Amino acid sequence: MNRRRFAILDRDGTIIFDRHYLSDPAQVELLPGAVEGMRQLAQMGLGLIAVTNQSGVGRGYFDEVRLAEIHHRLEELLAAEGIYLDDIYYCPHLPQDNCHCRKPLSGLITKAAQDWQFHPPDSFVIGDKPCDIDLGKNVGATTILVKTGYGAEVALSGEVTPNYIVEDLLSAAQAIQQQLTADIGVKDAIRS
Repeated sequence: MNRRRFAILDRDGTIIFDRHYLSDPAQVELLPGAVEGMRQLAQMGLGLIAVTNQSGVGRGYFDEVRLAEIHHRLEELLAAEGIYLDDIYYCPHLPQDNCHCRKPLSGLITKAAQDWQFHPPDSFVIGDKPCDIDLGKNVGATTILVKTGYGAEVALSGEVTPNYIVEDLLSAAQAIQQQLTADIGVKDAIRS
């Protein structure tokens, strides 16, 4: 059985500009390279899922209704470019809540994998923070650190070792394309 593979994307600092505890849908703004990168990922046949820690809900800065409005605005901006997320998963909890869904723990990906029937180690986890890279490693996925958001600082610090360090989502898509092409080449070599 050939299962669909997924790109699992962080939201803030990866798809959209990171606004500290973003609570206003009008402030949702796509990052340069995000549209082009997501378009390429979709053209490769990858599913697109966003996973995001949203402790602003747990802190009482905004509620889940407002968060849904923010995600609706994100989906509107992407749809205007012909791009559609398969789903958005979020953790509303505080770090001290010890939930299983707060990145870098794997609860959000486990739920997504159940919902969308994919094998997490076959996925690509893309983000700008250590928790994104650690999340990917926790599920055995290929990890990609983008230098948007906090990513440039994280890359310089050397605190995580992703499979790839790239400029933005467009260059992440290009790295994934190269890996998929190489994987096909290896499979063809094994068959012959």
